[in-house]
Amino acid sequence: MTEKFLLFLGLLALIVALMMLANRLKIAYPILLVLGGLAISFVPNLPHVRIDPQLIFIVFLPPLLYEAAWAVSFKEFWKWRRMIGGFAFVVVFITAAAVALVANWLIPGFSLALGFLLGAIVSPPDAVSAAVILKFVKVPKRVSAILEGESLLNDASSLIIFRFAAVAVTTGQFVWYEAVGSFIWMIAGGVGAGLAVAFIVCRLHKILPFDANMDTILTLMTPYAMYILAEEIHSSGVLAVVTGGLYLSTKRNEMFDATTRTHAVPVWRNFIFILNGLVFALIGLDLPQILEGLQREGVSLITATGYGLLVTAVLIVVRIFASYGAAIVTLIMKNFIEVADDKYPGNGAPLVIGWAGMRGVVSLASALSIPIMAGTQAFPHRDLILFITFVAILMTLVVQGLTLSLLIKKAKMPEFDDHMPATQAETLIRKTLAQASLNFMQSHFKNDESFLLQLRKKAWSFQVSADSCGITADAKERYFAILSEQRRVLA
Repeated sequence: MTEKFLLFLGLLALIVALMMLANRLKIAYPILLVLGGLAISFVPNLPHVRIDPQLIFIVFLPPLLYEAAWAVSFKEFWKWRRMIGGFAFVVVFITAAAVALVANWLIPGFSLALGFLLGAIVSPPDAVSAAVILKFVKVPKRVSAILEGESLLNDASSLIIFRFAAVAVTTGQFVWYEAVGSFIWMIAGGVGAGLAVAFIVCRLHKILPFDANMDTILTLMTPYAMYILAEEIHSSGVLAVVTGGLYLSTKRNEMFDATTRTHAVPVWRNFIFILNGLVFALIGLDLPQILEGLQREGVSLITATGYGLLVTAVLIVVRIFASYGAAIVTLIMKNFIEVADDKYPGNGAPLVIGWAGMRGVVSLASALSIPIMAGTQAFPHRDLILFITFVAILMTLVVQGLTLSLLIKKAKMPEFDDHMPATQAETLIRKTLAQASLNFMQSHFKNDESFLLQLRKKAWSFQVSADSCGITADAKERYFAILSEQRRVLA
């Protein structure tokens, strides 16, 4: 017990050091954390870390998804809902099918059902990886909205495919109408469970006399309640957390006052910091366990690595083709329905979206959750699937994560009008504040001439500052006329 606690403290120290190094090098910290965990996994006499997949799904996944859902703009999420839904469900299924066909064709002993199981594991890009890496690269707002929204939902679709494929492998049967019914219930039940818990939590925050500490504790409990309730009714816990998180993010100003927000944000920031650090370091630490299983299965390291690189290539190629396909389908569908943007996004944006498909912790947890036994026999190729998954995570995180920033700089993307430039936004804010200040002073300080004159002097200097940021000539004349009139009256 003492050794494991010391290992935990050592991991925290390593996480802090690697994150400082990542900030210094200006690269996404998940990359260094995975490589750091991989490096220390080979330290002699180090206690082996065996990751319990239920630990990932229950302890780590709910708060990480919940925080990511709060960070997503619901307005942008809804605007790009068709594109997000296409990537989260259709592209995940196409990717799983492509991996299944390639694995069935090239890997000896891989049935189609086993290929679909592998495809379901490695097909979804990771929500945490996408959110973290996008903080280190500058992409158009629509690109980040699609990537972050997709990564919130695709875990649910991949886990659904995973469950059906696992049943097909263990029982040798696949009843399509039962699968369709289960699929519908997992989506409907997950969404319903998430919204139900979110509504109750929203009411509790409003009617109970909570202080900032109590509100913060309740926010920490909320994603676990959503996930566990959904899983207990055999629906999607991932969808429950995402749906509930998106709903509550739109109610944040109704539930929390400034004191609670000031208190809760640092708590959540530190909590997510620790979870992110541990979860990516644990990916690297798990390699010795995977290699031991690979040796038991009798597959050489070189052969298994070749399979892993092959599957990774399939993931990348399918996603890039799907990205361009989504852009073309949007151009076609604009003739029949209203779309978010009816212009072709150029070749750069689909390429960036296609390349930004980093895999992460959910894929590893799914692979680890494969049962050891399939009935009375050992589950076929379980350890090989684990190794292929590890290679896919490592290669997408390191190769795609490190080259994404360079690709964005080289890719030629049109000037999207998703948001105004920073200087123009600052000018608009200054103009609005100046107008509001003048209106307030005119209505509240008419009888206090000395104080009004003092405020006018401040407003004059503020106006000069706003003018330096590019206020329009009409606005300038209006403000100057107001100030001149006030000076004349006071004189």
